[in-house]
Amino acid sequence: MRTEGDSWDIVTSVGLTALGVATFRALETVDPEPMIHDGYAAWFVEAAGEPHFVDMLADPESVGEARRFGRFMGVRTRFFDEFFAAAFQRGVRQAVILASGLDARAYRLDWPAGAVVFEIDQPQVLEFKDRVLAEHGAVAKADRRVVAVDLRDDWPAALIAAGFDPGQPTAWSAEGLLPFLPGHAHDALFERIDALSAPGSSVASDEFSRGLDPQHFADTEEKFFGTNPFGNLDVSDLLYDDARADPGDWLSRHGWSVHVTTPVDLAAAYAHPITDLPAELLDLMRQGHYSRAEKQ
Repeated sequence: MRTEGDSWDIVTSVGLTALGVATFRALETVDPEPMIHDGYAAWFVEAAGEPHFVDMLADPESVGEARRFGRFMGVRTRFFDEFFAAAFQRGVRQAVILASGLDARAYRLDWPAGAVVFEIDQPQVLEFKDRVLAEHGAVAKADRRVVAVDLRDDWPAALIAAGFDPGQPTAWSAEGLLPFLPGHAHDALFERIDALSAPGSSVASDEFSRGLDPQHFADTEEKFFGTNPFGNLDVSDLLYDDARADPGDWLSRHGWSVHVTTPVDLAAAYAHPITDLPAELLDLMRQGHYSRAEKQ
């Protein structure tokens, strides 16, 4: 269970969910019809050595129905990939990846000249990530700057100290993050993004548990996938369900233009329609949503 000011490395608590997501990105990458390509994800899984995820990569066929979960990770990854691509096509040259985890976009995406990518996360997570990337001789395609700070703390000060320019338009991502923040930190996140965003900025986020009982979410996944995709980790123990503002409504009231879609609709748009799920699971997936917003 979460506690005030708790921290983690890559194989405990919230850090382990980042490792799980990397596993499913790696599995999606080797799918016969992948939606994404992330050649870095498997490096992190192998280096961490967590048995459940290592075994999944060693024998993808053994994953069984849980492979469906990886398909949704493919949808999610592609959504954020395309969000950043659209931003820099508009001329944005500054990106902030909040709770970057094992995201390798600074290396995977074809960033334009002059692009600066800030990655914010827990110190131990970033240390692990940097070590693995260095061991493989990976070279970032942008000016990558890591900001080791907890998002419940004064992260704007740390971000600015790393060279962030509030006067320039920024592309912000909050991927797989929001339910892991307590309500006060969740609301402060968007207040701070708004305060730091020049006109022309954009933000993308996803939510998969708003208005949903976390235990029901976990139980339904296990019921239909036959196993917990995250091994022995009960993700529902890590989520907060306290009161918080609706991000889309809040951003709309503060001068942002908001567009919302569901993972099911995105999968169809990516020519990978998800039509063979049981109705109960399909309804559950429709309760999640992806949003992007632009500041006027």
